[in-house]
Amino acid sequence: MSRPLVFVTGNAKKLEEVVTILGNNFPAKLVSQSVDLPELQGEIEDICKKKCLEAAKIVQGPVLVEDTCLCFNALGGLPGPYIKWFLEKLGPEGLSKLLTGWEDKTATAICTIAYSSGDQNEDVILFQGQTTGKIVEPRGTRIFGWDPCFLPDGYDQTYAEMPKSEKNKISHRTKAVEKLRTYFTEKLNF
Repeated sequence: MSRPLVFVTGNAKKLEEVVTILGNNFPAKLVSQSVDLPELQGEIEDICKKKCLEAAKIVQGPVLVEDTCLCFNALGGLPGPYIKWFLEKLGPEGLSKLLTGWEDKTATAICTIAYSSGDQNEDVILFQGQTTGKIVEPRGTRIFGWDPCFLPDGYDQTYAEMPKSEKNKISHRTKAVEKLRTYFTEKLNF
């Protein structure tokens, strides 16, 4: 790959986390660029593919697009890909209150990363990671989205209460990024 791989995000925390997870041995040069992409509706896989193709057109080269979902089982998977808007309007406290009338507080955090080589005739490749847990009253720092109200299964700390190094061992984003790294190192033979 002669050109850098553009990670399309305006979220500095997301970029920092992905770069940390990828480590120093990732075979492509990753740069970030904020691109104004349309907010699409639908299933996460379709949203990511469409956003990735649009980003590749704008950047005119290889791109990564990442989308995160937080799916509440009691609500049939909502807010899902619309978590950004729910969080913006309700905050972490409001997210946990959405489940007040429900016994089932379980949720799945899903990270989907889409890769396009930049060639509009090639398929977009998806890498997805999931972490199950439950929604709790917010605890911990309030610096990264819904982390304060997501308690991963098998842990007594929310994502926000965990040291970054611990979160980065188990998170939905880590699982997706590891699949991306494997693809780049094994399939593309960098």
